[in-house]
Amino acid sequence: MKSVIHAIVIVASAVLPIVSAITPEGMLAAPRRGVALANPSGEFALYTSTNYSFDESEATTVWEQLDLNTGDISTWWTDSNISEVVFVGPSNKSILYINATNEEGDGGISLYTADATDLSSASLIASLPVPFAGLKATSTKSGDIHFLVYALAYPNGTGYNEDLAETSPSTARIYTSIYVRHWDTYLTPQRYAVFGGVLAKSGESYALDGELTNYVTGKCNVTCAESPVQPFGDSGDYDLSPDGSQVVFLTKNIDLPLANFTSSQIYWVPFSGTVNDSVPINPIGATAGAEGASASPRFSKDGSKIAYFQMNGIYYESDRNIIYVANADPENLNITSIAGKWDRSPDVLAWSNDGQTLYVAAPDLGRERVFPVPVDAAADYKPTNITNEGVPAGMQVLANDQILVSDSKIWSSRDIYAVSPDGASTKIYFQANLVDPALSGLGPKDVSEFYFSSNSTEIDIQSWIIYPSNFSAEKTYPLAFLVHGGPQGGYYNSWSTRWNYRVWSDQGYVVIAPNPTASSGWGQNFTDAIAGHWGDYPYWDLVHAWDYVDTNLPYVDTARGIAAGASFGGYMMNWIQGHPLGRRFNALVTHDGVTNSLEDYATEELWFINHDEAGTFTSPNETSTYYRWNPILYYENWQTPHFVVHSDLDYRLPVSEGILLFNLLQVKGVPSKFLNFPDENHWVLNRQNSLVWHTEIYKWINYYSGISDASSPF
Repeated sequence: MKSVIHAIVIVASAVLPIVSAITPEGMLAAPRRGVALANPSGEFALYTSTNYSFDESEATTVWEQLDLNTGDISTWWTDSNISEVVFVGPSNKSILYINATNEEGDGGISLYTADATDLSSASLIASLPVPFAGLKATSTKSGDIHFLVYALAYPNGTGYNEDLAETSPSTARIYTSIYVRHWDTYLTPQRYAVFGGVLAKSGESYALDGELTNYVTGKCNVTCAESPVQPFGDSGDYDLSPDGSQVVFLTKNIDLPLANFTSSQIYWVPFSGTVNDSVPINPIGATAGAEGASASPRFSKDGSKIAYFQMNGIYYESDRNIIYVANADPENLNITSIAGKWDRSPDVLAWSNDGQTLYVAAPDLGRERVFPVPVDAAADYKPTNITNEGVPAGMQVLANDQILVSDSKIWSSRDIYAVSPDGASTKIYFQANLVDPALSGLGPKDVSEFYFSSNSTEIDIQSWIIYPSNFSAEKTYPLAFLVHGGPQGGYYNSWSTRWNYRVWSDQGYVVIAPNPTASSGWGQNFTDAIAGHWGDYPYWDLVHAWDYVDTNLPYVDTARGIAAGASFGGYMMNWIQGHPLGRRFNALVTHDGVTNSLEDYATEELWFINHDEAGTFTSPNETSTYYRWNPILYYENWQTPHFVVHSDLDYRLPVSEGILLFNLLQVKGVPSKFLNFPDENHWVLNRQNSLVWHTEIYKWINYYSGISDASSPF
């Protein structure tokens, strides 16, 4: 192992221009913009922009239009009931859109067609008594429109509408197999399904032709098919061929129990078919090793090919995504892997117009970069990125072959730009930090990075540095040491409304955000190394990160430092509390972390625990990682003031873990505070709740770091 700490540092200027600090209120109320969707000819793009008023406790959404020739932005529509738009119809400006309510007010939606330049002429096509979402549509040779949407469905295949559903006088739930709840919801007989419909051309208008077809519900074995896969699945889990004749969708493997395996499959079905006509296009065993989770099935622009991602590991949600391409013909799939040895795990893809290239986005060295990959790339092909900073929220190949990217960065909540296929030129259309008053003055000058060595790995480990407003290298600032969740994940150059680095730094800290063992974007071996090592490899990495900061960054006052983390980062705060690194901080913050690893089987996705603990929960003896890396084993060492956050709807890490931590701290006499939200899950999403989250945590850390002049952290 390497023993000498060394680093590459991008040094901030000694004194940055004076700018205003970003506050929690400003960050939470600032516009949140959607992904830019361009019309077929690439003349303009539409996206949503949502503002929040703390005075009114209300969010307001408008649609904005970006002129892709001039860069001008204007308000396209102020009716927030328009929830989704797709460009489809006789002209490049024809649209089909979902209105999130219907005239019946029964919890359903309505479909409209219009000319995007004249919404006053919109025509109501159908009123549907189900809250459908995820609209995809295409025009057929006949002039009809074929479309796809999704919604929860009853076991008989009909769409489910909570507003119209009968309620039982009893609230009992009965289960005969594990996976009784997931994320923040107890599982019910209703599952998501993809529905297809036809809008028949009728003169200058359209009419819904017949009933919608459910392609998913009814395909059952050990478990029943579901698409999109809840709770995070969306329209990215299915696709419609450009000519409207074919549908693909992914579902968890119906031959395996949901809680124990990550395996999923992608099914092909003719648009005019039924669930009985669907067949897997990536059958288990068809490609050596490809048995794990699938993602992002996408038809090529001519409809002849289907690209998708698939992992090998059947028990591991963070295995490497490998790119596959198959013929859109179940009788002649000819599945091939593309750049199969590339040591990155892409998670977004788009086809080029000519079908010869796939553009994929993948975590890479603390960013998520866009890479072009030829469809005939050999296994050892190593793609070259055409974007650098940021993390894309979405990308679209335009008619002129440029790639329209909507991304975010640590200093900007949304950037929109077009990059050439070779990355040689970039046209920037929009940067939120140059427009939004709450983000005024933020920029790349606020951020740098360094690399350091650890005894856990042969590769150097990266960490971000985020400076407060008006930073001066001649001054000192207390350390805010943040540890990310996952643990397979990372701190990337992206904007966040939950853990926003700049909001933390503008309390008066220099933020250090390391990417220790398990972080993605530095090769699969680095990610995989966490299995069975929760308490040693990443802990050593964090110790070395702290040592580097203490030795090399004179403007960071480590003696006044605090540390905070969520999920795995919360576990690490609890682990640090019982170890020497815990004595180097004045206060700790745990958000939804493991306190007693012997309780890990109270979670829902057992494959996660089985993998990361390097085995199933059998006998919790001293050789078991469930026992070995248990934070409460070091309870006698706990003494650093500790703030605990845990919410009731967190079924991934049940709230009892937070209560246990707080109870133990209180009994031991360690200064501690407990914040609970009965209506939040693993994340705090409600803006009013989030403001309380920020306010209470900052009162705590600012008192113990000496930033606050308060006489008490309470």
